[in-house]
Amino acid sequence: MIIYLDTSSLVKLYVEEEDSSKVANLLRSSKITATSLVAYAEAISAFARRFREKAFTEREYTQLVSFFNEDWDNYMVFKITIKLVRLAGDLAEKHGLRGFYAISALSLRQELLDTIVF
Repeated sequence: MIIYLDTSSLVKLYVEEEDSSKVANLLRSSKITATSLVAYAEAISAFARRFREKAFTEREYTQLVSFFNEDWDNYMVFKITIKLVRLAGDLAEKHGLRGFYAISALSLRQELLDTIVF
């Protein structure tokens, strides 16, 4: 199974939130875990915001970012191009998808021939 993690799901792997265990279980059962290039910046931003809100100490924050950076190379990361965005817009319009899910689906479809769980 291939899973696609949007940023909110990706963050759940590093910060205990509702459904964190569900995401972790999906990750363990997946053959490939995919995310977008944009998710890196969004996740770091989410971690930094939680740190500013005093959700964790400086040491915990540093360790969290370190773990995330180590794991990043294990994710299948797709890049976004203007051609992909335009195709995804058509797909989103035709099938009522959220824009970024359409982009993700097209990106993964180009790379893989397997079932993808969002």
